Amino acid sequence: MSLAIFDLDNTLLADDSDYLWGQFLVDQGIVDNDYYESSNLKFYNQYKQGSLDIVEFLNFSLKPLAENDTNQLYKWRSQFIQDVITPILLKPAFELIAKHKERGDTLLVITATNRFVTEPIVNLYGIDNLLATTPEFIEGKYTGSYNGIPCFQEGKVKLLEDWLKNSTENMHGSWFYSDSHNDLPLLKLVDNPVAVDPDEKLTDFAETNNWPIISLRQGICPSEHFHK
Repeated sequence: MSLAIFDLDNTLLADDSDYLWGQFLVDQGIVDNDYYESSNLKFYNQYKQGSLDIVEFLNFSLKPLAENDTNQLYKWRSQFIQDVITPILLKPAFELIAKHKERGDTLLVITATNRFVTEPIVNLYGIDNLLATTPEFIEGKYTGSYNGIPCFQEGKVKLLEDWLKNSTENMHGSWFYSDSHNDLPLLKLVDNPVAVDPDEKLTDFAETNNWPIISLRQGICPSEHFHK
């Protein structure tokens, strides 16, 4: 029994929920269309390039939470999950999750995308543990700020270390599945790093270090890497 950690966007999902949430806000006319769409795309490209200023992005992406009624936000989120997220859930991801559950592993999603967006998605995959950037919520309203440190790059490692201190879990035999070179700090930390439909930089690193490279976008869930 080990800790099995999963990135979410473009790993368990066939797209990026953070970017898609921004596009949903644009499509619904909730935010200024031209400014928000262009900024959303700019930040997404910076993320893919590895140059994202996470604090600048969070100031941008969490602002709509502070500008709208909380109950209305939850209604929009439900629509977003149904209309946008459900179609990009991956059957092979469910199969991979099931394999780890059969092994008796503890499952954890760790994602830079904020908890408001990701918590219901992780619930759909039947995973109980989530580490994500946490929007600040005071007296029934989101403030537009966030608690603690962003769950991004080295921040994922720090938040995982803090989580482990309050858990019976440890890193012995641990797994981490990710598509992004932004997750190299955590991928290097686990015993079983797995590149999932990886970006070019992660593909190169994985090939150089003989890490497994799998796809959850194809037919069935690969299982040959379950050798430990």
